[in-house]
Amino acid sequence: MNRREFSAATAGVLAAAAIGLPAAVIAQVKKPNEGTDYLRLDKTVPVDAPPGKIEVIEFFWYACPHCNKLEPRLEEWMKKLPPDVVFKRVPVAFRDDFVPQQRLYYALEAMGKVDELHAKVFQAIHVNHELLNREDLILPWVAKQGLDPAKFKELYNSFSISSKSRRAAQLQDAYKVQGVPAFGVAGHYYVEGEQSLQVVDYLLAEARKSR
Repeated sequence: MNRREFSAATAGVLAAAAIGLPAAVIAQVKKPNEGTDYLRLDKTVPVDAPPGKIEVIEFFWYACPHCNKLEPRLEEWMKKLPPDVVFKRVPVAFRDDFVPQQRLYYALEAMGKVDELHAKVFQAIHVNHELLNREDLILPWVAKQGLDPAKFKELYNSFSISSKSRRAAQLQDAYKVQGVPAFGVAGHYYVEGEQSLQVVDYLLAEARKSR
């Protein structure tokens, strides 16, 4: 889903198509093309991965239908990641009203509940049609998942989560993210769209060559 579509949409789940890299192009067996299938960044983005590891960042938004559609494939892809790849998720905030779901993710992460509840957030929004776009809507949902709402609220509004949100915004800007789902690879590459994983695999191979 493209960033310009977000600015024109309502706070509900958007139905407009992403204008990321064309699926027909990405799906081809031939070698992905720089500038068409992926972008090489003009300025390298600092990575958090330790030496010898390759960092892959998924940029996502819980209310994005394309991120929701990608999630099952992404989960399977993650299970097969080689040991030299470090994967992390970064929730985007193209507008201020994205921030509650950004904080939701980081609060779940702080509680060690991402693996358990990440897919359930997508299901709540896209299957059960729960908005989960404000704190007063998120807290009852969290309680229904068996979490302590008071502890969650404390984390949700904590300085630590605010710092993570600021860091997410910095990464979003550094990679020049224009739509989600999108991926940053090794601090050098950017690829966007539902069919991106094949290109990410190619970029991982390229990153290994330059080590």
